[in-house]
Amino acid sequence: MYDEGAALAVDAAVNEAVVNDDKADMKPEPHIAAAEPETPEILPPLDLTTATGIASAVQNGSVTAEQMVDDVLARIRAQDRKVNAFSEVRFDAARAEARALAERPDLDVLPLAGVPVAVKNNIDVTGEVTRAGSLAGGNRPATADHPVVRRLRSAGAVIVGLTTVPEFGLWGVTDTPERITRSPWNPRFSAGGSSGGSGAAVGAGMVTIAHGNDGLGSVRIPAACSGVVGVKPGRGLVPAEVGLDSWGGMTENGVLATTVADAALMLSVLADRPALAELDPPKTLRIGLATAAPTPLSRVDRAWAGAADMAAAAASTAGHTIGVSELPYQGATFALGLRWVANAAREATMVPHPELLQRRTRTHIALGRFVLKSGLLRASQVDRIEARLLDYFERYDVAITPTLATPPPRARRWHSRPWLANIVASARFSPFTPLWNLVGWPAISVPMGVHQRTGTPLAAQLIGPPGSESTLLKLAAQLEAACPWERTAPGKE
Repeated sequence: MYDEGAALAVDAAVNEAVVNDDKADMKPEPHIAAAEPETPEILPPLDLTTATGIASAVQNGSVTAEQMVDDVLARIRAQDRKVNAFSEVRFDAARAEARALAERPDLDVLPLAGVPVAVKNNIDVTGEVTRAGSLAGGNRPATADHPVVRRLRSAGAVIVGLTTVPEFGLWGVTDTPERITRSPWNPRFSAGGSSGGSGAAVGAGMVTIAHGNDGLGSVRIPAACSGVVGVKPGRGLVPAEVGLDSWGGMTENGVLATTVADAALMLSVLADRPALAELDPPKTLRIGLATAAPTPLSRVDRAWAGAADMAAAAASTAGHTIGVSELPYQGATFALGLRWVANAAREATMVPHPELLQRRTRTHIALGRFVLKSGLLRASQVDRIEARLLDYFERYDVAITPTLATPPPRARRWHSRPWLANIVASARFSPFTPLWNLVGWPAISVPMGVHQRTGTPLAAQLIGPPGSESTLLKLAAQLEAACPWERTAPGKE
């Protein structure tokens, strides 16, 4: 539940604290215009702060799905003005769906019974416009749910809103001409991208779980910025179908959650593999700790390297063996850079109104067209990189790195800044995540403390070879038990 008077007081204090140059970046953000929610009923003293707790309570009749949806809609109304996580809130539609859910005869066995979920606004939700953070995509509502949305609904989840995305998910920070999405831990800093809205929604305590997708780190980056768990599954585990060709197989639909158990539960639904929700301890693992920067252009903040060290120490205490061994990143930066621009150029062929694209995006697409014509893209580039990684994982079952190299960039109107400024900002703070999209391997970001200088979260990244999602989740659960984190930003739960 929420105290609206207190929320307004906090909001005023936040607005006072944001520095003048941030004020210049802000515009009015009147994105919640639907009917105001009714006053939610007082809920009984149950664990309703996790998806697993909500589902259990709805299954046994302790609460109704409509109560949970009303409570979440009230939280969004009270809190979202501070972080701008949502581009659309489905007040009336979500309530109607929650009421309909109560009529399902299988309600008592649905794994996500009555759980309010946020969906990143770059996959289709019936009746909603899939804007993907851009004016260039048109205004036609979707006529069918994306397969991921169908699986969520089938499992009993209720879609309460669509989360903010930078234009076509291309950028490592999340902002649009209408809003700047901010870290709920410190609104002066970005919530990351491109699933920044989903990360902020979960990190602020508005929803317990959210959908995101990840093409260069776009689940793990915002998870790290907002202090939550972020799961990018390996290629083919969850239906992809994001954009024209899912970025050449680099993009996967994934999960953001405040607990590993919630993340595992939602992933088990998206993958249609119930066993993924089981978190018994894994076998003894050989773990490689790799904290060195992936490129000479990157500098790893000491606190972020320390987050990986902390995760490795906790894993060692749990009985796993740790070896310090840097990952073979050779050639990855070049291969990734080519694909970053080329994938944008391919997707641009499907944009109805290219004249409305942002300036930075037009530059990105132009470079991509050049790359596609040049013949620089070769499958052998990825084959060589993956071969070296397979050699590494002959010696190790899991690798641990920092999720990010530095705190997130300032929360600003990045969409109006030059292309090069956006590229440099993204590359500097998130060099550790993209490699695993290139090869299609699973990776998870888990919170590991708070940066003393910025007050933003720290996180470690766990990586494994294809098919290791269950192992990574089980290891993440051990780390959560050994180094428990504050599940939402202070004062948000």
